[in-house]
Amino acid sequence: MSEKNVAFTRDRSIPKSYELVLTALFTAIIVVMAFTPLGFIPLVVINATIIHIPVILGAIFCGPKKGAFLGFVFGLTSFIKNTLMPTSMSAFVFSPILASSIDGAAGVVKSTIICFVPRILVGIIPYFVYRGIVKLTTSSHAKAAKVISNLVISVLLLVGIHAFFAKMLTTDSKEMIGWISGAAAAVIYFIAVELTGRKKDGRFLGYVYAGVTGALTNTLLVMPMIYIFYKEAYANALSIEPGAVMGVILGVISFNGIIEAIVAAVLVAAIGMVLNKVHRR
Repeated sequence: MSEKNVAFTRDRSIPKSYELVLTALFTAIIVVMAFTPLGFIPLVVINATIIHIPVILGAIFCGPKKGAFLGFVFGLTSFIKNTLMPTSMSAFVFSPILASSIDGAAGVVKSTIICFVPRILVGIIPYFVYRGIVKLTTSSHAKAAKVISNLVISVLLLVGIHAFFAKMLTTDSKEMIGWISGAAAAVIYFIAVELTGRKKDGRFLGYVYAGVTGALTNTLLVMPMIYIFYKEAYANALSIEPGAVMGVILGVISFNGIIEAIVAAVLVAAIGMVLNKVHRR
């Protein structure tokens, strides 16, 4: 068996005992992150959520079933926190108990779906994305696949950094500064990854894409569901007109969602490579 094939199949050889230990460890980390400030990274204008990181890593190293369990734990902590320690008027979105006082039995169903379904999928989808990327980058089209993958991440970096500076700065030229900064970062990233030896390892790109996919799965499912299920109630909670809810939803997706995806890509790739080395030993 070639080294490339070994790299692709190595994660599948993880012993059951190792999987159970990792699952227990990731479960504990999720709980700690959810109820302490450790679950957030301050980025000047937002606190980027990173509670989904152990869910994504659990999916990659332990498989989609245990990943789904970790996603359920993520959703459960969100349910408990928003029910017992609500920090905003929109906490009912993630709390079936609070939602029942707003929309009755229908509210229980809606908030249960929002709270659990996206988080469970965060523990499933990244696994298949990781496997697909690793397989693609070890195929006969590996070079083209890696270039395209790096271009996609570069574009994501461009959009995320632009959104960050556009939100943080108050000058008239904030849009231009954002695009220039984003473009510079994207070019530097693309060149650096293409020139380093790490680009030869398909697992690295697999971790990057799994991180991006996991973060976006949460954001792209939760926010549209809020709009579909709770447009009026969400508007009342934020003290805005119902017609402005779509703008808020799109703002969260384009700003928070992109930045959290970039953070997830960096952390999942860094931690994933370390965990892979530990397993190999």
